[in-house]
Amino acid sequence: MPIVLRALRIINRRRRLLAAALAAAALACAGLAIRPVPSREVLAAARDLTPGVLRATDLTMVRLPEQAVPDGALTSRTRATGRILAAPLRRGEPLTNARLLGPGLVDAYGPGTRATPIRVTDAASARLLRTGDVIDVIAAAPRWDDNVEARTATVAEAVRVILPPVTARDTESEPGESGALVVLATTGYQAIRLAQAAAGSRLSITIHGQPH
Repeated sequence: MPIVLRALRIINRRRRLLAAALAAAALACAGLAIRPVPSREVLAAARDLTPGVLRATDLTMVRLPEQAVPDGALTSRTRATGRILAAPLRRGEPLTNARLLGPGLVDAYGPGTRATPIRVTDAASARLLRTGDVIDVIAAAPRWDDNVEARTATVAEAVRVILPPVTARDTESEPGESGALVVLATTGYQAIRLAQAAAGSRLSITIHGQPH
């Protein structure tokens, strides 16, 4: 009989220890469950945005878990307002420096890349462009004599569009300006050739087809 009692005491003691261990584990899990996940407020699009100049009303603050915050996320509405958005942004999508015209965006095209603005004479053709399109830029010298064929030359080949023409809601053309302003990713040499051509020629574009 004493042996049976001793065995029962041992079993009961082990049960109490097991119950205490389970209770401690439950408390630990509850503590983890109620512990707040680290988060941070970042700027995001208040609505679907097209490339162009950012206004304060285009942006809103959203809180994201720390692990979900993308690299280069912007947190200051004041610093973002007035910057140029270079690619479409969906409503609620965080705004990063890689989406804005500037060093962060240009660096993505490779070392030595220049952001080169050109004014395309035919604004309608320029409006067909989208960020990432590959184009050639052709310069045509003015024709002073109808009997003389205009001289044309390709001054930049296979350059990518960083920023297509901004929409009318974003900016207005200066008096006397025509055509449409486009920003391209070029080498330093291409930037010089484009600047030289723009000084005395009309610039037009051809758009490369998508590779199959």
